[in-house]
Amino acid sequence: MVHVYNCHPFSSQQIVQVEQQPGLICCGGGALFVVATGGCKVEAYNVEKDGCPFICRFATMGTVKSIQHSTMGDYLVTIEEKNSATYLRAYTNWRYQAEGKARVGVRLLGHLLRGASVRGGVQMEIIEIPLSERPVAVACCSVTGDLLVGCENTLVLFALRRQNQQSLNQSQQMFPNTWTNSQQSSSQSQGQITGSNPNFLDFERSVILHLPKLKPKQVALCGVYVAVQAELEVLVLKLDASSEPKTPEESLDAKKTDHLEDQADFQVLPRHQELLGDRAEDCDIPVSIEKTGLEDSAGQYTLSYVLFRRFTPDFFQGCSVEETQLHSLQLYPLFTSNQSVSLEEPACIFCFFSLPSAGYLYSLKGGVELLSAYQYPEKVLKAVLTDHLLHVITKNALQCFTVRCAAVAARMEDPYIDSTIKACPPCSLEVCALRMQLFIGLRSVCVYGRHVILLSTADAETPEEPERTTQRRGLELKEHTLLTGIFLAVGIDPATTPALESLLSRPFLSRKWIISSPKETSAAGHGWNLYVVATVSPLTLYQEMVEYSQRFAETNPQPQSLRHLLSEAHLLLRTSLLQTSGQQRDIEEDSVLSLQPDADGPAERQTAVQTDSQELEEALRQNCAQLGDCFSRGSQMDCHLALPYYRMSGLSVTDIMARNRPLPSSPHSYGPGFLFYLKHYLLEETEQILSQEAADEVIDIFSQSEPSQLVSVCASPSLINISPAQTLRILQHLEDTVGVSVPLTTTMATMMLRLDDLPQYTRLIERHAEMLLVYGFIEEPRLLLHGRGGGQHTHIRPTALTRQLAKSQPGLLVAAVVALHENDKVQLEQADHIFKELGCENCLLVDFWEAMLMASSQETIIQELLFRVASVYIDRLTNTTSDTHTNEPHTPSRRRPLKSADDLINSCSHYGALYPWLTVLNPAHTTSSQHQEALYKLQSLLCGPSLSVGSVVPLMERLSEETLWGFSLHLLCATRRGQYDGSIEKLLDRCPQAIIAYANHQLQDKHMVLWWQKLLPELCNRTRAAADNGILLAALKETLVVVAMETSPTEFLELMPDDGTASYFLPYLLTCSQRRLMA
Repeated sequence: MVHVYNCHPFSSQQIVQVEQQPGLICCGGGALFVVATGGCKVEAYNVEKDGCPFICRFATMGTVKSIQHSTMGDYLVTIEEKNSATYLRAYTNWRYQAEGKARVGVRLLGHLLRGASVRGGVQMEIIEIPLSERPVAVACCSVTGDLLVGCENTLVLFALRRQNQQSLNQSQQMFPNTWTNSQQSSSQSQGQITGSNPNFLDFERSVILHLPKLKPKQVALCGVYVAVQAELEVLVLKLDASSEPKTPEESLDAKKTDHLEDQADFQVLPRHQELLGDRAEDCDIPVSIEKTGLEDSAGQYTLSYVLFRRFTPDFFQGCSVEETQLHSLQLYPLFTSNQSVSLEEPACIFCFFSLPSAGYLYSLKGGVELLSAYQYPEKVLKAVLTDHLLHVITKNALQCFTVRCAAVAARMEDPYIDSTIKACPPCSLEVCALRMQLFIGLRSVCVYGRHVILLSTADAETPEEPERTTQRRGLELKEHTLLTGIFLAVGIDPATTPALESLLSRPFLSRKWIISSPKETSAAGHGWNLYVVATVSPLTLYQEMVEYSQRFAETNPQPQSLRHLLSEAHLLLRTSLLQTSGQQRDIEEDSVLSLQPDADGPAERQTAVQTDSQELEEALRQNCAQLGDCFSRGSQMDCHLALPYYRMSGLSVTDIMARNRPLPSSPHSYGPGFLFYLKHYLLEETEQILSQEAADEVIDIFSQSEPSQLVSVCASPSLINISPAQTLRILQHLEDTVGVSVPLTTTMATMMLRLDDLPQYTRLIERHAEMLLVYGFIEEPRLLLHGRGGGQHTHIRPTALTRQLAKSQPGLLVAAVVALHENDKVQLEQADHIFKELGCENCLLVDFWEAMLMASSQETIIQELLFRVASVYIDRLTNTTSDTHTNEPHTPSRRRPLKSADDLINSCSHYGALYPWLTVLNPAHTTSSQHQEALYKLQSLLCGPSLSVGSVVPLMERLSEETLWGFSLHLLCATRRGQYDGSIEKLLDRCPQAIIAYANHQLQDKHMVLWWQKLLPELCNRTRAAADNGILLAALKETLVVVAMETSPTEFLELMPDDGTASYFLPYLLTCSQRRLMA
């Protein structure tokens, strides 16, 4: 479906003053090139200036049959005929003819001129490009300047080469007998050339493609993409340069021709085909690559199929064979705003081709897809694709259609553009036709920038034409009757088969089905004109579209046409912004490469481009606001698009609320798109805080439209200024309607806090159990935390309810924050920040960490928390005194912990039971309660299985071993690290009464040998030195009992000291022997 809008894309037109009737036209580089009918001269006119002033005129070497201009290299290429022979020639440096220079050099491809070309500076050159076959069509790449030539069954690609003066001189010294400019024109120049270009253009044949089953009529080239068009077929190929050699078996020169079995009886009418991407290889068009001998320098080429389209002619009354052939093949590049045109390949490449009745636009990069199909209202002669519009001409009109190139480019530039933050109209958006401009006898069209050049000729029909038409129709009727009789004779009625009836409508017996050559221009013409039609600026066209769309908005605010027209305007602005970005890059590159000291010109251009860009961006924001309005009142299917468009508009939420406020007389309520936007705005953590009036209006909106969302709305940080009394009445009404719920009760309690009504707050909070309240906070975390949605570095802050819970119910607050973390509602660093904001980093924060150790199962978090709590315990042991303070008040920073050491040992697996020997070392009621609690918790951590002792050893250096409790901690660390020998010695030195308890607990299993290898010798030595030490003697006796039980009599005798008293050890030896005999 094609929408038609009465928007005029043209601003003015002027007639180019040419002397002779134009036969061919083309444009590029700011110039219009005109070839007179049957002539051998090319005239250039400046289309960028008013009146299209004449630039220059130069002669060609033959009759021009086709002409193309290349922007890269600024050269012309022609197909010429002379003496029944066809030639391909390129014309370079043609602008020097405008300075009155008549010097022209003629040379062959690859042979640079000597003589005047070197001594006198740059001159116009004609490059002869020899070909083995007759050229049919040519195309120039707008990105690289390369040249593609289509011959009878081959495509030849020539790469553009630039050579400077130095390399040219070197090549001439190496090859002094190079072919010279023997055909150089002898015309005398009128003066010296000013500012000669130091570069010389040349071409190098890089690749030849053979297409034995395809006869090119038109070709196109863009980067690595090659397109060829036959009468009813289009094939797009991709040529990639590769350093790896390609064997002949790998080339695509022997493809199977399938899909033809059902066409065996009707070879003249192959069925319609559309093959995209990899499926295009299944077409029956084989392509092979011929080596040119330059592969060593240029590398190998790999060939891949991109697109194949074949049409079946659908003949209908009044149409001839000529009206069914394809035309206007074009490959069009488009750069995104972050690309450099001179350094990168285009982000998007489009392929366009057309039948007289329909046009087709494909996107080739990022997946081949059909973007748009244009259905023309009448027969189209030619079409030209541009960034903004598709220009088509019929016999008597110029018409414009919108294109979807900007939609593709936007998604190439930003693959995530279709999100809740940004949006763009879809690539599949139906196209629209703008108002047409009438002309008489249009024949050709070309486009440069915002200038559309039209060639019109009004030829009178010759008297013989109606007679030939009558004779042809009579002959066709006779053949149709004959073939119909043959089918009826064999029992087939063609009237029942549309395919046969369509086939019989063509004359097959009297003449072949061929494409006739175009009619020559009649000598008895009535006149001709060459028009330059200027299109309006995109901003002007956008404004006209906006004015046109207001007509829809006044009658019905929700029509599809309004949305479609605003989407067209959006794409128009996006395309203009892409062009503006390209212009800014060009100006920057020109200013860098320019050697002129005067930079006022580029500076003025830069200022003008920036001004245009600012106007376009402002218009785009206005358009996004209009699209947001449109989608805000739309259906449920696409109402979500109001959110990204409103965001792109830059409007505040109050402005958007004002735009969507229903009129008092309007029966319509708020649209689903507006509510969707408002919910997302309130769910996000934004810094914009609404005024009380706006906040109360939001509450009223949701109380009328979606009461179920009131709890989430009230929890939004943007609505901190709402009226608590009014909101409480609305929430009370909601509770009476839907019943009691935990989030609703908590929200009402928050409003009571805002009103400083603590008794009512307490009554509401105590309505539910603490565990249910925790579940309610999980359902709506913003009741406790604001600013949690932007990552761990987001500024997060507690709510008034959080501060109240920290004072009255700290256990509930800690449990709630732990639940939020375990349900991925808050991150660990954010939770730490909350408790620091509350001023509870010395109490509730540690309680939170201890609670997290009980709840978390993530190993990385567990190790981090273990290190944190161990650090806190060490700090408390370092900073607190050892005196007993029985009457110390509990300040907010010194309140009693929520979990004691015994609670943690019983409920958390990371805290271990204290080793028995620690009871001997721990002082009994000789320290403060906080000091003793920190000591027990740290000892429990060191006795547990999870803490990495090596991570806390550096922190333990802050604790002195002079105190017995400090010694116990260092002894624990040494024992955990396996340093038993040193631990036994230190324990015997500091507290020998604990040695047996230590040995009974630690010296077990594989460490049992330390009883007689380390402990027994140490006790013997120490007892010998202090015979009256009862503690050491008791320890020695306990040790001998264990040794006697674990060793054999022989081993026991070897362990006895040489100077020992036999009577002392004899009872233990006897016990050992008896145990041995019993075993």
